[in-house]
Amino acid sequence: MKKENMGRILALDVGEKRIGAAISDALNTIAQGIETIERKDTKSAIIKIKELLKEHDITKIVIGMPFNMDGTKGKSAHLMEEFVDLIKAETKVSVETVDERLTTAQGERMLVEADVSRKKRKTSIDKIAAQLILQMYLDLHA
Repeated sequence: MKKENMGRILALDVGEKRIGAAISDALNTIAQGIETIERKDTKSAIIKIKELLKEHDITKIVIGMPFNMDGTKGKSAHLMEEFVDLIKAETKVSVETVDERLTTAQGERMLVEADVSRKKRKTSIDKIAAQLILQMYLDLHA
């Protein structure tokens, strides 16, 4: 069965200082990291996210939810829920959350194995984590 182009999906790996962003291809099968947004404040980050929505014809946003290792929601998850609610209100785009446990660690491991310098890893890890979050989502919904 052939997938129809239903608009791209944007994935976000939201941190206190940076937000990694990744988008799907037109058929929503492959994730590609696109950039890391510096999070000076939430308002400017949301403006940048809105720009990405327009630029890439995004119809859905997937945001990594930082559950504790035992699956419970801690302080970070509750803060993320507030961010998700804000994104929903500001963008009017469908938003889903996915379990992001270990995506940053997995991304870090991939970059180390690729012999990426520590300095470049720091600037790439959020984008890679967003890509892993999105690919996991796409694989589950294939």
